[in-house]
Amino acid sequence: MSVVLRSFASLTAGMKSSSWKRKELFVLVPYAVVFYAIVIRRSLQLSHDHHAKLYGLRPGWIFGRFTDATDAQWRNFRQNLPILTGVFGIFTLVANIIKRSFSLRAKGMSFYWIVVSLAYLFYLHEACILFIFGIASANFFLVKILGRTKYFLYGLWVFNLSFLLCNRIYEGYQFSSFGEHWAYLDDFRGTFRWHICFNFVVLRMISFGHDYHWTDQYTSVDDKHIQRCDHCSTGKTCYLVLQERRVTNDKFSFPIYLCYLVYAPLYIAGPIITFNAFASQLDSPQNIYSSREVAWYGFRWVFCLSLMEFMTQFFYYNAFAISGLWKQLSPMDIFIIGYGVLNFMWLKFLLIWRYFRFWSLINGIVPPENMPRCINNCHNLESFWKNWHASFNKWLVRYVYIPLGGSQKKLLNVWVVFTFVAVWHDLEWKLLSWAWLTCVFFIPEMLIKSAASAFQAEGAFGEFIFRELRAAAGAVTITCLMVANLVGFVIGPSGINWLVSGFLQEGGLLTLGGLLVSFYVGTKLMFHIADAKQRKDKSR
Repeated sequence: MSVVLRSFASLTAGMKSSSWKRKELFVLVPYAVVFYAIVIRRSLQLSHDHHAKLYGLRPGWIFGRFTDATDAQWRNFRQNLPILTGVFGIFTLVANIIKRSFSLRAKGMSFYWIVVSLAYLFYLHEACILFIFGIASANFFLVKILGRTKYFLYGLWVFNLSFLLCNRIYEGYQFSSFGEHWAYLDDFRGTFRWHICFNFVVLRMISFGHDYHWTDQYTSVDDKHIQRCDHCSTGKTCYLVLQERRVTNDKFSFPIYLCYLVYAPLYIAGPIITFNAFASQLDSPQNIYSSREVAWYGFRWVFCLSLMEFMTQFFYYNAFAISGLWKQLSPMDIFIIGYGVLNFMWLKFLLIWRYFRFWSLINGIVPPENMPRCINNCHNLESFWKNWHASFNKWLVRYVYIPLGGSQKKLLNVWVVFTFVAVWHDLEWKLLSWAWLTCVFFIPEMLIKSAASAFQAEGAFGEFIFRELRAAAGAVTITCLMVANLVGFVIGPSGINWLVSGFLQEGGLLTLGGLLVSFYVGTKLMFHIADAKQRKDKSR
């Protein structure tokens, strides 16, 4: 009888919970619409009023407007897009013809991609490919000679971190420093700085070393994953299985290693793929996505590109950050610029990463998706970093976080991980400040999550209170995330004092209060999106 009563009470509480959740949407959705209307209107006004003072604006193609071309990374990618598309189109066509004509498997395809990729690298770096080939060869011999020893991983990390730092300090080195008879090669350094791309090569070299060192260790994916995974449950092989599945020793050959390091579609920007996952797909091309799904993926990319074109020609967010005009703006306007820069960066990286991932998918290699979730649908730091450069996050978890002790040493590991992320990006104090600020904000979130996991809400009222507390915590977290990214990418460490003093004034406190309310509403809407996704998954 008591079991029946408890079940009835639970059902009644669930119905009440669903009722107030539906009702609050009538408040949340209109608020969100008004919020974005204000942000868009003010962004247009700021861009119109200050465009004459902004650096880096160029003539656009929409109604004679200027376009924000201040971001060098996006500007170079956009300018070279037609050439890249033509080159990858030819590479892909030839690869598929050769593969089907000669029934090539891993070793044969690795030779093809080495030839193609080295030609691609020679165009990018010219004589500097000698540096890439030399360091990569040294790493290969280090792995093969010491890879089975107990303390090999320490040597692997010291070797790769040393070159990561030296490449930056010496700006990719000068051939003349190795002797005057090599000096003439400094006139043939290519169109793209090799040491910038080499950051990704370093991650691949570390992955190769770790996966070789772990070859004798038995790894498997548990049955729960097989049952829950959308791909594995239908008989396909998901990325996690490809990563964890052990590959045979013959895959750790120099041709496949070199092919992995310089694989053309992923060489410049990733996404980052582990050696195990890459090598296993050379033999058996991906079966996760059908040709129709890959084509739809490409169509969605074209739609996102049109959004970026619209955004850069109507909203000059990045130009404000580069020009330093944010110092003349009100706290509310600084928030709008910072929020815009963050959305610009998200869309920029989404387009770059998905473009190269698209070509990799066509060629039968599935790397992880780097931006699986919209930036405006993350209400805590953990979910944000799992969905921003997600392939790098997976790499960090596998090769840094877990080897350092995983969740047992989480409070310590987060400092190591984010410091490495900052150094890997560049040797700049503002990036280290961004990394350490993120860690400072991360620690309270981890402690609160740990405490919340032990708390069990009872009844509709208990669930309501718990949900409200989570929404308030989400608002604070998003605010902290905004501050960390403002410091890292807009105002720099020197602007922290100015930012704090600006928000402590009367108008600043009012703005801060409005932001917290807006982020609270946004977090509640994220809860509703998560609930809808959960209901959809259950109905399958």
